[in-house]
Amino acid sequence: MANFAVELREVSKRFPAPSGEVVNAVRNVTMQIRDGEFFSMLGPSGCGKTTSLRMIAGFELPTEGEVLIHGKPMGRTPPFQRPVNTVFQNYALFPHMTIGENVAFGLEMKGVPKAERDQRVKQALEMVRLPGYEKRRARQLSGGQQQRVALARALVNRPEVLLLDEPLGALDLKLRKEMQLELKKLQREVGITFVYVTHDQEEALTMSDRIAVMSGGVALQIGGANEIYERPNCKFVADFIGETSFLNGKVVAQNGRAVEVELSGGLRVRSESETQLTGGAEVSVAVRPEKMHINYAGEAANKFDGRVVSVVYIGTDTHYGVQLMGGHEVRVREQNNAPGSRPLAAEGNVVSVSFAAEAARVLTE
Repeated sequence: MANFAVELREVSKRFPAPSGEVVNAVRNVTMQIRDGEFFSMLGPSGCGKTTSLRMIAGFELPTEGEVLIHGKPMGRTPPFQRPVNTVFQNYALFPHMTIGENVAFGLEMKGVPKAERDQRVKQALEMVRLPGYEKRRARQLSGGQQQRVALARALVNRPEVLLLDEPLGALDLKLRKEMQLELKKLQREVGITFVYVTHDQEEALTMSDRIAVMSGGVALQIGGANEIYERPNCKFVADFIGETSFLNGKVVAQNGRAVEVELSGGLRVRSESETQLTGGAEVSVAVRPEKMHINYAGEAANKFDGRVVSVVYIGTDTHYGVQLMGGHEVRVREQNNAPGSRPLAAEGNVVSVSFAAEAARVLTE
């Protein structure tokens, strides 16, 4: 058996636009999705993630490159002959059929005998925690239950790979968060490779073993949730995943991973980079709000005075906007983890902002 459930090898997809121009929806994307992992393609609208998923499914064919499933080139293999199933955002349940008939539909099309169909439908509904729902209609179910029926209908065919295109997008926030955890638990139980498309960063971080962050038809970075969040490889990834403050300046010195960057106004930031940088190169230093501290009493590689320009108390933590010397504005997030915690500073207060060198990432693009 091949090591990878799905491979995209230098895949590109171009579409003709109404204006006569050519749109590059996916550009030279290479991905290797491991057997049994929960893999997410994450990015804004138009980044190429859904087109990539559709090429795995066979709904679109690559202009260039190759899609392989368990080592077998798919070429022009039609969707119904690929060992995959797709779950869409709108569920696409048949309203005139019972839940059991909906789940059994694919098996019936394949000519699976009724006794086996009934048994597999029962198992699939138990898998998604809807036992005994065979006789109900879609209109009698909540949005979350309908989503689970759509999952059961896909899983009943025992696909090698399950493709999910923004399947939780139509749900309200509370139900969506519940379904994220259910989906991840279900994926672990069934052991099938899940390839998931979403524009929701928190959703991707919550559920995925690995994430491909996409923009402009390109996979900018592929890695685990921790790696993508803590060690973004470019400004887009740092900005798209979570909150980030960017301090723009020029490289003054580098010693191994340790880099010193001079900002306008004469501020110098001690930070880190895995790549060798050129002296004088223009860079951005990225720092997450939770890595910074207000009026920290201990030692820190970076400590700057500034004025608080905004304070937002949200219960679990307080968000500060602080303007440093030279006009640089940063966002700081402090946890309210002591009983009766109150904001550490008010608007207009002069405070110190500090952070460790390893909390600051130097990004060149």
